[in-house]
Amino acid sequence: MGLDLGSQVVKAVEITLEGPEPVITGFARVEIPPGGDRGAAIAEAFKKGRFRSKNVVTSVSGQSVVVRYVSMPRMSENELRQAIRIEADRYVPFELDEVKLDCQPLSRRPQKGTETDPNDKEQMSVLLVACRLQTLEEQVKAVLGQGLAPQAVDVDVFALANAWELCGLPEEAKEGEQEKGVALIDVGHVRTSINVLCGGETCFSREIGIGGHDMTQAVARRLGIELHEAENLKRNPGEQEAELQRAIAPVLEDLTSEITLSLDFVEHHEGLRVEEILLSGGGILAPGAITYIEQATARTARAWNPIEGLRIAVDRVDVEELEAWTSSLAVAVGLASRVRAA
Repeated sequence: MGLDLGSQVVKAVEITLEGPEPVITGFARVEIPPGGDRGAAIAEAFKKGRFRSKNVVTSVSGQSVVVRYVSMPRMSENELRQAIRIEADRYVPFELDEVKLDCQPLSRRPQKGTETDPNDKEQMSVLLVACRLQTLEEQVKAVLGQGLAPQAVDVDVFALANAWELCGLPEEAKEGEQEKGVALIDVGHVRTSINVLCGGETCFSREIGIGGHDMTQAVARRLGIELHEAENLKRNPGEQEAELQRAIAPVLEDLTSEITLSLDFVEHHEGLRVEEILLSGGGILAPGAITYIEQATARTARAWNPIEGLRIAVDRVDVEELEAWTSSLAVAVGLASRVRAA
């Protein structure tokens, strides 16, 4: 079960392997009321979803998580794990005894902007991730407190990539063609996650502190209404769609400015073209958001359905409810996709 523990909503998706085929066998979405208990929301989601498995994968994000792409001398994975703590001291702004570290060698060699020649085969790119132990312990405690069995704690941006991988394999660039990248962008409640993939492998990731809540606040201020009214209106604008678009335009302007800076950076430093933006998250449901992002970034942008192509166990899942919330399920689906490696 992929358990996406958002600040306002708990989302859970269960994926079961039937032979080699992944099948969605459970789904639940529970909103956390203001001042509400997240543990109670997890319990309600588990009851509502009628999940068969108690094996859970969750994820972390925010300021407690550090992700870096670093260049290191080529070495074996065992040697890398021994060397990474020494290297991490340069990149992690916490005491190393306060964090959990992990790393993974990447197939792409260091490109422009690093200290090494991209043609130097003695160097390799390494993905370094660190998370504060306190954050991890709180996450695990929340899961154990509901009688569930935590299997792994992932990072939101990488869960997006795992969900995308379920939809199909990446296209390889043809000989002589410039490499192409795809940007997975999830506009959540309080932050936006970006993961740029090239050949199916991450080459850039970032979180932006702008999300759907900022749009809701902008609507509430402009119309002089309460936040819960603004949230409902944002989902169902009716005849006020044009006014809502004007209200959220400044927020979208700030968001797309940061997205454009990120994509320009990765194109320059990785020598590739980011041609397509795949959007997910509740924030993209705001009126005109997708069109605005496409026009402002000058790249093709579209909503992405993370359950596209997956079979659904209709006897166990409310398909209509599941499909109503697909845009916000990319992280939960990506977490549950780890069943393939179990």
